[in-house]
Amino acid sequence: QVQLPAPGGGLVQAGGSLRLSCVFPANVFRDYVLAWYRQPPGKERESVASITTNGYTYFEASVTGRFTISRNNANNTLNLQMSALKPEDTAVYYCVADGRIWGQGTQVTVSS
Repeated sequence: QVQLPAPGGGLVQAGGSLRLSCVFPANVFRDYVLAWYRQPPGKERESVASITTNGYTYFEASVTGRFTISRNNANNTLNLQMSALKPEDTAVYYCVADGRIWGQGTQVTVSS
């Protein structure tokens, strides 16, 4: 079972910051590429960022330079640090392992 702690999402003003965290089972965390996706209102789910087991990262163009993805090996946690948030970042955010093991979504709303 993938846990996505409720704290982390929420409402923030444009220009603000939020941090999302997702705790995976140890074997899942250790063995797979981890990623964040989001689904804006009325749109398809889209990739945000990913990180390999070796720590290599990938970011979608729209979040490059504003978002940071990291994995904490001590507690099997995947993090997404979001800064300089924009209204268009408003979405339900999901963590995922191996493209198939999904956490529950958390709402992020950025007000203008």
